[in-house]
Amino acid sequence: MIQINEIVESLRTIAGKENVFYGDEIDEDYGHDEALKVKPCLPDVVVKPETTEEIAKILSLANEKKIPVTPRGGGTGISGGCVPVSSGILLSLEKMNKILEIDEENCVAVVESGVILADFYKAVESVGLYYPIYPGEIGATIGGNVATNAGGMRAVKYGVTRHFVLGLEAVLPTGEIIKTGGKYVKVSSGYDLTQLICGSEGTLAVVTKIIIKLLPRPKAKATLFVPFKSIDDGIKTVPIILRSGVIPVTIEFLEKLGLIGVEIYAGKKVPIDKHVRNKAGAFLIIVIEGKSSNDAFKDAEFISDICMEHGAIDVYIPPTEKAGRELLELREKTYHVVRASGATDLVDIVVPRGEIPVFLEHVRRISAKYGTIIGGAGHAGDGNVHLSLMVKDAEKATKILREIYSVGKDLGGAVSAEHGIGSEKRKYLLEMEEKEKIELMRRIKKAFDPNGILNPKKIF
Repeated sequence: MIQINEIVESLRTIAGKENVFYGDEIDEDYGHDEALKVKPCLPDVVVKPETTEEIAKILSLANEKKIPVTPRGGGTGISGGCVPVSSGILLSLEKMNKILEIDEENCVAVVESGVILADFYKAVESVGLYYPIYPGEIGATIGGNVATNAGGMRAVKYGVTRHFVLGLEAVLPTGEIIKTGGKYVKVSSGYDLTQLICGSEGTLAVVTKIIIKLLPRPKAKATLFVPFKSIDDGIKTVPIILRSGVIPVTIEFLEKLGLIGVEIYAGKKVPIDKHVRNKAGAFLIIVIEGKSSNDAFKDAEFISDICMEHGAIDVYIPPTEKAGRELLELREKTYHVVRASGATDLVDIVVPRGEIPVFLEHVRRISAKYGTIIGGAGHAGDGNVHLSLMVKDAEKATKILREIYSVGKDLGGAVSAEHGIGSEKRKYLLEMEEKEKIELMRRIKKAFDPNGILNPKKIF
């Protein structure tokens, strides 16, 4: 087995001495992401290439020497997807951060993988266009979002990352460069490699460029904050809203304990009546877009009436778009709250949205069975439920998680909706999914990566 120090000079020749970090030069941040339980592991060497051609040479060298390579975007994931699991090369895409083109005529953009979401939003909005995918972490990279097929709060109306990826440039583990898709919205020409690579968590190829579909920027938004006596009442209202003819951008749910937590964390309260607050057990946060402020608020009032007819205690509609945005920001702080509160595990499960009340009832029983608190919030409009556990006993936590994932699977769900599998949820995926499907995925992995060098021990 070759020693990594034997190829450091070759890497410096490829990427430049200033872009290769070895041994004590490596920042400890490259040994972890935001996952709660994944053990930090520093790579032997960090390389920050600046071109696709450099990546091709690096992967060709690594493949020849059979050296593991871990691709990394912004390091904001929470499943250990960009954390090395053994010695090898960490390939950071942070210097490949150029917005190469915003094509207003075709409503597409071409970007490098390391482009930060916050920068991309500003760039497209400055020309009156809109990229609606909003996973909640604007410090993430677009390449990282492609790797996990990130979703977020706007999936109800717009879907997830893959629905806006029209094409890719990617480097295979063997060093070959491929281009998929293009500036068109439909194609029927062979296997859809774009969508196969999207969501593959850096196990099949290193994505270097992305062609992204854009939309016209909406003119106005309105937000509703809707208290219900119970989460069941709130969730049962969601299908009625979605059948009404007005499709919200966002439908989030938050249980009362979660609201209290985010209010304490943020140092501000939702301005609702004290009597209403005392009666409420859960809340929906709904966002509507419109061609004008009048249209948005008209639709918001329509949805408000539906909620009141189906068990809402009250409806609060912030008077301005800014006030609505501040309200939604409270929900976005949920992850930071549970982390600060000492959460040990995060669940990113998805079930058919009509099954959320049944799923949460099972979670309550599991919580009572093991004598622990399991907090819940999530995307009511698309069935994605986020749970947090505070269980220090690893064996007990594993039992709880197995039961939660098993219930989700029985209800027609899946282990992860938007965070990916990485290394943290690998064992649950392998236990819950059909063996035939897993074996097919292994064969696909082998076809792309015959020597198994790219992001090893992720997903499988």
